[in-house]
Parts: sequence; structure tokens; C-alpha cells
Amino acid sequence: MDRLEAMSIFVAIVDTGSLAAAARKLGYSPASVTRAVARLEASAGERLLVRTTRRFSVTEAGARHAATYRLILEELAHLETRSRDIAISGSVVVTTPELFGRLNVMPVVESFLAAHPHVQVRVLLLNRMVDLTGEGVDVAVRLADLPDSSMTAVRIGEVRRLTCAAPAYLAQHPPPEHPSDLLEHWCIGLNEAGAQELWRYREGASARRVRSVRVTCRLALNSAAAAIEAAERGMGIVRPLSYQVERQIADGSLVPLLQDYEPEPIPVHLVFQPRRGSGGAVRAFIDHAVPRLRRAFGGSLRL
Repeated sequence: MDRLEAMSIFVAIVDTGSLAAAARKLGYSPASVTRAVARLEASAGERLLVRTTRRFSVTEAGARHAATYRLILEELAHLETRSRDIAISGSVVVTTPELFGRLNVMPVVESFLAAHPHVQVRVLLLNRMVDLTGEGVDVAVRLADLPDSSMTAVRIGEVRRLTCAAPAYLAQHPPPEHPSDLLEHWCIGLNEAGAQELWRYREGASARRVRSVRVTCRLALNSAAAAIEAAERGMGIVRPLSYQVERQIADGSLVPLLQDYEPEPIPVHLVFQPRRGSGGAVRAFIDHAVPRLRRAFGGSLRL
């Protein structure tokens, strides 16, 4: 970890008010955040944070350093943007799951195009695994644990698999208290090939062991957006990813269920393989996308 990276982490700690929140926002482990603070304190020769078991406070020296770090980072970002705007041209091909792309990737693509007038971007909204090399794709969003690969991957956050239903449905059906109760409920599935799905749950809030429940889907669709809309109309219980229903959970049109049995979060990565002759466009897109997507996940739904 270099000095500038450590500065970015320290500014994030001050802005979020929490080492853990800064780690989530930037996609670092808590240990990496702690090491960054230790490195800056060693370099400064004084304490920047006063830490206790549950909280921390910024020292007077820490506040001065944070202000200086912020100015340095903002100036470097400005200079890098100006130099890249002059030199960058070419094209980028990006693939992402459809709903994730519409909600999260398209705003990043649009801001990237506004910043780089000589670059073209092609976006493929595909709900399948894409072979980057074979299909001529530069950057892919992957919502999964990654196997070993020659590709470069940058973690941008994580999503959760939720279980939700509308208040109208729950008014007519007692909420499930255990995953096995789903066998008595109307379920909405995304398995267009059959009427049953395996829904995986932990055995309890502190358990790591996972069991699958074979639910019968009274309604099955090949579109997550359509399944969520059906759930909002009270057609049954749906199992979306957290980013897909952030608005619905916030406004109360869907209610989260079985939270104590929710499985481990799913990591989200940008996977890429910079190609020669791209005019620097692929690298510029990664540099543009990673901090913005990390910020989006830093403010995402946490129940």
C-alpha cells in the first residue's frame, strides 16, 4: 500500500466516522485500514486517531493531516483528469447483468463519456457468464466468488440475497419464521425451466453451515425486474439481490424476511483485461468506475 492510498483511507475514515465504514466504502479489509493509519502515524510521528474498543476520535494533528491529505488528493485527481482528457481515445466494451447495469453501471458509463469526449463505450446487458477474450469484451461485472484466472479483478463491494414480500401478501399469509415455512407459501422464482428452485439459507444468525430449501414457485419468470414487480403486487415471496430492491425496501413496498438465516454476502468485482491499441480507454474506464461503484455500494442498503 503506497502513501497516497493510505491518505485516501484516512480521509475516508474521517468522512465516514468509522474504520469499518471506511473499509466497506473503499473495498478494503479492516486490517488494511488499520495498517494504513499506523503507517501515516509512523510517518507523522504523532497520533492521528485515538482508538478505544468501540469508537475513535480524530486528534488535533489528525484533523490537520486530514485537511492536507484531502487537498493533495483533490489536486492529483484534477491533474490526472486533465492529462487523461487530452490523451485518451478509443473504445471500451463492458458487460454486466441487466438490472445491475441499468441501476448501477449506466450512470458510471454516462459520466465517463461526459468526461472523455473521444471515447466510445458499448454496453452488453447479459444475464450470463461472458468469455471476455472470446467475445471481445474489455470489462465485466461479476457477482460471484471468482475462480483463479489470468484476468485482473478489482473488488467493488458486495450484495446480499434477500427474501422479501409485500405488506399486502403478508396481511393474508403469516410471515415465515424459518426457511422450512416457505413450503407453505406462494413463491416467485427465476427458473424458467421448471416450477421448483433451491433457496439456500444459513442454519441461524451465527451459523456458517448452509442448507437448501426446495420451494415450489407458483409463479416463475425469466426477469428479476418482473419478479420483483409481481412481489410488490402481492403475488408471493421473492428472493432478489439487495441492490435490486433497495428502493422497495426503503419505501416499504417490500418487507425483508428470514434475515437471521440470510446467506453470506456475494462479492462484486470488475474483471478486465486491458488490450493494446485501446488508446488508454479501458484503463481510464476502470479508474473512473471503481471509486464510483465503491461509493454506491458504500451507501447501499444495510438492514
